[in-house]
Amino acid sequence: MSQYKIILDEREIPERWYNIVADMPNKPLPPLDPATREPIGPEALSAIFPDALIEQEVSEARWVDIPDEVRELYRRWRPTPLFRARALERALDTPAHIYYKYEGVSPAGSHKPNTAVPQAYYNKQAGIRRITTETGAGQWGSALSLACKWFDLECEVYMVRISFEQKPYRKLMMNTWGATVIPSPSDRTEAGRKILAAHPDSPGSLGIAISEAIECAATDPHTKYALGSVLNHVLLHQTIIGQEALLQMEKAGELPDVVIAPFGGGSNFAGLTFPFLRLNLTEGKRIRCIASESTSCPKLTRGVFRYDFGDGVGMTPLLPMYTLGHDFVPAKIHAGGLRYHGAGAIVSQLLRDRIIEAEDVDQLETFEAGVLFARTEGIIPAPEANHGIASVVRQAKQAKEAGDKRTILFNLSGHGHFDMAAYEAYFAGKLERHILGEEAIKAAVAQIDTPTIP
Repeated sequence: MSQYKIILDEREIPERWYNIVADMPNKPLPPLDPATREPIGPEALSAIFPDALIEQEVSEARWVDIPDEVRELYRRWRPTPLFRARALERALDTPAHIYYKYEGVSPAGSHKPNTAVPQAYYNKQAGIRRITTETGAGQWGSALSLACKWFDLECEVYMVRISFEQKPYRKLMMNTWGATVIPSPSDRTEAGRKILAAHPDSPGSLGIAISEAIECAATDPHTKYALGSVLNHVLLHQTIIGQEALLQMEKAGELPDVVIAPFGGGSNFAGLTFPFLRLNLTEGKRIRCIASESTSCPKLTRGVFRYDFGDGVGMTPLLPMYTLGHDFVPAKIHAGGLRYHGAGAIVSQLLRDRIIEAEDVDQLETFEAGVLFARTEGIIPAPEANHGIASVVRQAKQAKEAGDKRTILFNLSGHGHFDMAAYEAYFAGKLERHILGEEAIKAAVAQIDTPTIP
């Protein structure tokens, strides 16, 4: 086996997804009805999700079988490779061992098809004809567009306006796979019109785009909604990443001391870390799991733990989360996938219980790390992935200072081939070291008019 690349046979693709809820010492708090402020049941989600996904959303079973049809499609790109980043180690002159799981080999170029495929599958099984969704940087929209094409479903994507303008080739990827792509906020929905009336030049946000997509699904019996992150069933599907990585690390003869992934809503982070957290929760291991988020949208590191809406207008149930407030619109950073106001309920509870850690990184530090990675390992990472790399560089430098040989694993969640405008801006010195100010955070949080959590 190569000293750089650790691979698996396709027969080693996991047969089940891992549900961390089964092993959590404190289960996530229930979602609430916005009107009554009382816990809701699964039936409240039936207007926008098929029954199979709702069952997964509320499940506390430790393992959930992956349908054969889904595993067959997974075989088109899975198992994904695990690499030892020896060139990066040399450049950093660190005693640390650095590994990365590379999800950019999927047809859509990221980890997002891991949940797009099963979501499209379950909707097709339920007789649904069309799926609506939102997308930030376009990674999720691209993945769902492809999955819908494979299952002969219509796909309508509300793309955050600033990303729609910054990343035209992501839109064209979605169009190529047959999807309709609308810049959000738009005049096609009541939610979009409301935002545009108040803020005609709004750059949009994931929360706003979610509102538009949900509105379309809720008003058409033949349409359902699909989410690319945050919710329990989405995080569940992504655990195929970490399960493969566990086997690959075993083949490499190492167990990571630190596991790192970028953080927007939680799917990337959960996908890699949850199977390793299982070792902590059930076998007494002490693997550190660090979520790396943007200083422009620091909900984990500087937000509040509150019940809040998952969308920008207030159409979803109230969810327990670390949040900056559903009205918050992040700065126009190039890591569009991290421009989300809140964190998933599972990840939020894990952070509250100090089972995981979080840190924030500004975009200049992330691009510096991303360029170093590209020049050593050869892969140009997506701006979102650069956050994880920046946190890895911090760990590698700490290892050098301490003289320890910690093993670091991170998720390289996608390539940056359609994000070159961001790199162009970085090289031209046009990117800002944006850090959300304390007053801005206080103002955003002050707008949250939802139940507090003791």
